Amino acid sequence: MNRQALWAIGLLIGAAIVAALMIVLRPEPAEEEKVEQAPLVETIAFEQASGPIQVRGSGTVQPREEVAIGAEVGGRLTFVSSNFREGSVVGAGTVLFRVDTSDFENQVRTARADVAAQEVAVLQARQEVSIAEAELQRFAGRSERGSALSSVIDPDDYASRILPPRQLAEAVTAPRARAQALPSPSNLATREPQLRSAKAARERAAANLATARLSLLRTRVTAPFTGIVRSETAATGTLVQPGQVLGSIVATSSYEVRISLSEAEAALIPGVLEDSSARIPASVYSDFGGLTYRWDAYIDRASNILDPETRTIDVFLRVPNPLRGGAPVDGDITTGRAPPLLLGSFVRADITGASIASYAAIPSEYLKTGNQIWVVRDGKLRILPVRVIQRGDDTAYITTPTLAQGGRLVTSNLRAPVDGMEVRVNEVAPRSAAEGSSGE
Repeated sequence: MNRQALWAIGLLIGAAIVAALMIVLRPEPAEEEKVEQAPLVETIAFEQASGPIQVRGSGTVQPREEVAIGAEVGGRLTFVSSNFREGSVVGAGTVLFRVDTSDFENQVRTARADVAAQEVAVLQARQEVSIAEAELQRFAGRSERGSALSSVIDPDDYASRILPPRQLAEAVTAPRARAQALPSPSNLATREPQLRSAKAARERAAANLATARLSLLRTRVTAPFTGIVRSETAATGTLVQPGQVLGSIVATSSYEVRISLSEAEAALIPGVLEDSSARIPASVYSDFGGLTYRWDAYIDRASNILDPETRTIDVFLRVPNPLRGGAPVDGDITTGRAPPLLLGSFVRADITGASIASYAAIPSEYLKTGNQIWVVRDGKLRILPVRVIQRGDDTAYITTPTLAQGGRLVTSNLRAPVDGMEVRVNEVAPRSAAEGSSGE
């Protein structure tokens, strides 16, 4: 064995001895207790509330009253109001357009002349009735005088000596029998039917005069109420026909908003399906120019028919004075006058519901599957089953038996949540409770 091999063996033996010494002489590591890190969660305020809840919905503003404006008589338009234009506001009684009155004025004059002629005919018929009555009275007087003469014949006069007694008796009683057998005068002889016919003709002429005057009045078409012109097709010189629609007007005294509610939501509004005069208050919200405005409203009626497709109940809100500017939700207006409620706009609505003793309003996104919420109480996670009173796109109203114990609502997700597990709370909440319960 040469010298290099011996050196190599020696180095290996020396390295093994050094390694053994290091293992033997190494210090023992200090034992430390294993600490499990509790998960960190973010929370928002979770508070109990009581009183009436707001049933939220949405819908489109639609007219409550709308009337089609048309011509009642035919003719050519001689006047069209400058306010009778789409989008303009017209007052009640405003003349919208007029039809040429020439033909109708002539009809009135003709009918008036016919009435005058029939008045003369009635006077003439009355005179004829008077004359006929006088003639019939004179005829009746002559008949009575002849009967009286025949009854005073003396049986000792010349006729009684010439005629046999039986024939004399027949001669005395025959004129009296003929007088009693005279027929009553005919109705035509009294001229009463002719008088009634003249009066009927006068009534017909008076009715024709009234119709002519009414047609003349209908040449002028006025607005039945104050409203907005929704559409119009009238122009001066246009030839129109009776019944032709020339536009439509929407009443501005009030608008309607149709809100579709589920059966559970409708059940939260006391008396919503009852025919009651009590007004259930509501509010309507609309966005304009980046700001939100509110209008007072109330439930006008609710449909008793369940929609077969959506299984919802339609509730109709009435908004009085919609052209009056809405109240700003976010404070004072800095951009000028508040806008009116625009017809056809999409709005949100809050309806005052039933008063509940204990509930909480939380953001809908933090309601877990199976109607559960996660709450931190005393540093521990509590998984609470809740009853959902109402759930909207933004806010959910919930209640649970332990709601009064409070806590903070967990807004972050956990991989394996366990009821009672320790958690760490992040005091910086991403959203406030007010924001979570706001419907705006």
